[in-house]
Amino acid sequence: MDGTQRAILHGSAPRTIAGESLTLLPQRAIWWESASTLLLADLHLGKAAAFRTAGIPVPENTTTHDLATLSELLDRTLARRLVILGDFFHARSGRSTHIESTLDAWRSRHSTLEILLIRGNHDQSSGDPPAHLDMNCLAEGASLPPFALHHHPTTDASGYVLAGHIHPAIRMEDPGTRGTIRFPCFWFGPNGAVLPAFGRFTGMKVVSPRRDDAVFVIAENEVVRIGG
Repeated sequence: MDGTQRAILHGSAPRTIAGESLTLLPQRAIWWESASTLLLADLHLGKAAAFRTAGIPVPENTTTHDLATLSELLDRTLARRLVILGDFFHARSGRSTHIESTLDAWRSRHSTLEILLIRGNHDQSSGDPPAHLDMNCLAEGASLPPFALHHHPTTDASGYVLAGHIHPAIRMEDPGTRGTIRFPCFWFGPNGAVLPAFGRFTGMKVVSPRRDDAVFVIAENEVVRIGG
């Protein structure tokens, strides 16, 4: 194992699904090494810009930060394919000139990368990315054996489902305050998994996994299994 591979695996957790070895990354993505594929969900690019357009003061540069994190993962893994499980843009109002020029520069840096986008509910309203970004936009249920690619969690007879949409989180007790804190998580059930939202300017929904489900929380840049 060389230094680059150790950097990829730092803080990660392994998970074997449908005979495929996956690496769950603390950056809220999955590295599927045998297919040279990086998988993630719910970027929600331009969300902060959409809020500011509506007159709501929120932090700037969230899109730049998320794309920089994504570039770092792509550079470390040397992935040949990127799969986005829905909600690439947050809203049409967030597709500002600045956001689109930032995205153009990012795509130029990764010009040979194959990108598959499964259209999510936000993609339906915000519209497909510009054609020059060369992203293959697909409907839910696209097959990438042994997986079925969806945005909304569901079951699919064609394969084990990988999905997003929910932005799953687990609520855990904080022993320092006797309160609770939410952690984003990967949630694996018998027929499908839900990935955490990759975009940092997104909300989270506390989920209630079944007893036999496997849950991996992300805390302090580390993926930790807590159930299943």
